[in-house]
Amino acid sequence: MSLWLIILAMAVLTFWQRASFLLLPERVQLPPLLVSALRYVPAAVLTAIWAPELLLQKGVLDIALGNERLLAGMVAIAVAWQFRVTFGTIVAGLAALHLFDWMF
Repeated sequence: MSLWLIILAMAVLTFWQRASFLLLPERVQLPPLLVSALRYVPAAVLTAIWAPELLLQKGVLDIALGNERLLAGMVAIAVAWQFRVTFGTIVAGLAALHLFDWMF
């Protein structure tokens, strides 16, 4: 029972912390520096997710041509940049990953 109470308390606290920016009264204005910094949060979070997956192999930095994840990521980035189609980027990246995995 105490485990469920702890989980519930953590869920409520997490929700409150994340919702606090959305639930601020209209008279409360965030500083302009914070507002401009918040624009970069999505890009920073996405980079923190994909960069270790592409650049690290078994915890070691691997930027060689034998790194099939890095090569597949480069293909996916090129497709995303050229066509700007999310589904096409995913398909191209997965196809490239399987192709490079098969080749190496």
